[in-house]
Amino acid sequence: MAKAAKPAPRKPAAKATNGGGKRPAENGPKISEGQAGGAVNLQVPPPQPGTQPSMRILGQYLKDLSFENPNAPQALAPQQSQPDINIAVNVNARNLAPTDFEVELHLDAKATSEGKVIFASELLFAGVFRMENFPANMLHAAVLIECPRMLFPFARQILADATRNGGFPPLMLDPIDFAGMYQKRMQQQSAARAQASG
Repeated sequence: MAKAAKPAPRKPAAKATNGGGKRPAENGPKISEGQAGGAVNLQVPPPQPGTQPSMRILGQYLKDLSFENPNAPQALAPQQSQPDINIAVNVNARNLAPTDFEVELHLDAKATSEGKVIFASELLFAGVFRMENFPANMLHAAVLIECPRMLFPFARQILADATRNGGFPPLMLDPIDFAGMYQKRMQQQSAARAQASG
């Protein structure tokens, strides 16, 4: 069994394009797609001949949620300009058993206006997935792309409810390109290995 993955380092959310590859609407959320990584044990039972890969959700749950509204009630008054909203996304995974994985989806949202924090929210939503009959060369990508993709709608709704309960319009995130996050992470790891060996 692999050791538990360390949480992805928290980085300031950068102004970036969103998961769909299009630039966000003016004054819309800017998504910083962070790391998709984690310790995933690839020593899995070999697939049974003639069987298809299967993925089941054994459970999903909220692990951590915080919402800060530091300048209320002044921040709830009509603003002259739309706040600048930044979203940071990270994915981690770890083994619980040879075919069972816990996948964590981190969403950090921060809205600022004129140098003041309007609201800040941090969400950690996770699920346990059973991945059976996956070839070893497909498992890593499946765990870090398909699993967070299934968790995202639930995490998105929790974040929308938190911002609405804080007195703001609900923050509705666009779909996130988890495949792009994964490919970017693999490219960074390949470049790091090349530098280390060179």
